[in-house]
Amino acid sequence: MPEQLEPEPAAAVALFGDRIDTARQFVSALAMHGEERGLIGPLEVPRLWTRHVLNSVIAAPYFSGRAVDVGSGAGLPGLVLAIARPDVEWTLIEPMERRTAWLTEQVSALGLDNVTVERLRGEEWDRGRIFDVVTARAVSALRTLLPFTAPLARPGGRLVLLKGANVANEVDAAAKQIRKYGLQDVAVEVVGEGVLDEPTRVFLATVAR
Repeated sequence: MPEQLEPEPAAAVALFGDRIDTARQFVSALAMHGEERGLIGPLEVPRLWTRHVLNSVIAAPYFSGRAVDVGSGAGLPGLVLAIARPDVEWTLIEPMERRTAWLTEQVSALGLDNVTVERLRGEEWDRGRIFDVVTARAVSALRTLLPFTAPLARPGGRLVLLKGANVANEVDAAAKQIRKYGLQDVAVEVVGEGVLDEPTRVFLATVAR
């Protein structure tokens, strides 16, 4: 394992529970191969646990049923959440071949039987509004993101989008899209305070129609 990988934070065991060994295996593989395969930048390995993995898994309680991660990339948050929530059926959507190859390899290596990987863009999904929960992390601003996430959710389904500190401004800028896609119960929740060094901000909405 690369020497620069940070020590596993104490919160990891509490958040992953009996899935911690699978999470460790994934983090080790991503730290070892992520930069060379163009999945993460060179500055990310020393903060892989705190900035990326725990930042993703802290949102695990929001998911149920059938979920999709749009723009899954290296598997943040999709693979992390699939590890933590084996009771949820996950679809990981990613357009880049090298990333879908990585995701597929990891699904096999980690023994995740609750994950399907699809190589396409979110707007190319043509199998209907079948998802109970739609998520994405670090993909784009809300006004750009909503048009290719909201249409994947079933009526009454939820958006659970992991966002940065600027999310309140993004919500204001996306007012037109929020109306267009019939989003209700729009909220931003800060999760992980007192648990994570950097809490996660989660944009929540119900796709009402």
